[in-house]
Amino acid sequence: MTDTVDATEENTFFDPKIRTPEMEMAQTGVGVPRADELAIADINPVNPHLFKENRWQEHFARLRAEDPVHFNELETAGRYWSITKYDDVRAVDGDWETFSSAKGMNLGLRAIAQGDVALPPGATPFISMDPPTHTEQRKTVRSISAPSSLRNIEPMMRERTAALLDSLPEGETFDWVDTVSVELTTLMLATLFDFPMEDRRKLTRWSDIVFAVPEPGGVVENQQQKIDELLECVAYFSELWDQRRGGDGFDLVTMLANGEDTKHMTPMEQLGNLLLLIVGGNDTTRNTMSGSVHGLNLFPDQWAKLKADPGLMTSFVPEVIRWVTPLSYMRRTATRDTEIRGQHIKKNDQVLMWYISANHDEDVFENSYKLDIERANADRQLSFGYGIHFCMGSRVAELQLRVLYEEILRRFDTIEVVGEPEWVFSSFVHGYSKLPVSVTRK
Repeated sequence: MTDTVDATEENTFFDPKIRTPEMEMAQTGVGVPRADELAIADINPVNPHLFKENRWQEHFARLRAEDPVHFNELETAGRYWSITKYDDVRAVDGDWETFSSAKGMNLGLRAIAQGDVALPPGATPFISMDPPTHTEQRKTVRSISAPSSLRNIEPMMRERTAALLDSLPEGETFDWVDTVSVELTTLMLATLFDFPMEDRRKLTRWSDIVFAVPEPGGVVENQQQKIDELLECVAYFSELWDQRRGGDGFDLVTMLANGEDTKHMTPMEQLGNLLLLIVGGNDTTRNTMSGSVHGLNLFPDQWAKLKADPGLMTSFVPEVIRWVTPLSYMRRTATRDTEIRGQHIKKNDQVLMWYISANHDEDVFENSYKLDIERANADRQLSFGYGIHFCMGSRVAELQLRVLYEEILRRFDTIEVVGEPEWVFSSFVHGYSKLPVSVTRK
């Protein structure tokens, strides 16, 4: 593909010298103490080391028990509150008039005045908007997950899943994340975008770098590399956008290029929605596909139950999505002074709705850290959010997970985790970077 964006001009929107909150925490968070060694005021749940080391559980348990509306302040992020109880998260998510999405969805995205540099001004996804603009742009692409669309894509999804599972080596160690989770979600995403299949791993790469914390040896080494690769994404999609103007294809690019509320958007304005759809269709599903294998290894009795009764699939899918919670939180900004549990939240304060904590709230989910595929209220999980921003691709994600496990049950006796998992270095994306496994066929 040829560049159609003036990188020099667009680069003026970025400042590679600015540090994001997670970049700050990447330095200060090394060797963070256990939760019981910290004063409650010193707990900072956005520390990415807690997630990289899979130690977030104890920190959120303390917050839920002792300080469920928890205040922090960072030079790079300003004032922010962590909402950790289920009912409070649901209430904030459902009140868009008091808690606005217009300044971004996480501490590292979009609020330029507060030091965020993941995207430039103008590259605002509709998830970072309030009605009516949010509603207008969202409706342009929502038909992709309509029941009729799901019926059309399921046979193709099942065929690809079966072929990939048939190709897996038996008795050999391989990385489930890259071999299965990434490949299946990227194939699906390329189909939804009608993206050139030979370049489909570009989608994976762009998804990975959106929320990656620049660090030596990391997903991106520095902020400039992140900027350069995001500009490559702009250039690639700008060409696809131009090719599909006036077209009638049933894919996300064509829908955005011709929708009444999106067709006049600039390349940078396009970038926000495109990256939202890439991340929403890639990171979340692939991390649930990986986390499900890990969870069934930690709780082998649940794997035995599923093999004995495949009818439990209907409760298994939402329970795995709850247990993993692939996006840890979403951010809102208070539009006026308000109170939650007696805590005074000022106008313009940031409010983090910790889905990963709400989904493990013991007052709602008994034995919350156990994967229980017979959990009666698993469908109450908040991994897809609540209210007007409820994940539009939730049905696609659930379908992918169901199809994957229906095909797994037909083929495999065991999928054994044979080494320590590795987690993504991020407090926003709760994901797996590696999961070594070995399979045994029936």
